[in-house]
Amino acid sequence: MKTTLSQDKFDNGRSPEQLRASFTNSYATCIAYAENRIIGTARVLSDGVCNAYVVDVWTFTPYRRQGVASTMMRMLLDELQGQHICLFTDTALNFYKKLGFTKGEICMEKVIGKWLVNTLVTEN
Repeated sequence: MKTTLSQDKFDNGRSPEQLRASFTNSYATCIAYAENRIIGTARVLSDGVCNAYVVDVWTFTPYRRQGVASTMMRMLLDELQGQHICLFTDTALNFYKKLGFTKGEICMEKVIGKWLVNTLVTEN
């Protein structure tokens, strides 16, 4: 993974061990392969109840615009029912909008299903 990310200029400086820990410690991950080579990644950090954060969405350049990232994202989103999902992007707004995300004040966001309803309890 480290080698391919570096070759594709998507390397943020994590060592192979740090990449492994990042993906292992995630709530859900998706890694796409073609011919025994990693061609895509996506992962989610989540409390498993109501809040999730999508990170490390990447498709190897020769495989872009072939549905790899869309497929990975749909697989991850299927695991996040009832959660408010946030992600940050500067360059892929239209891609995420096609997946149902909207531009919020802080991040691109989406709620899968019905989000956790919080009720305030007031004391008399």
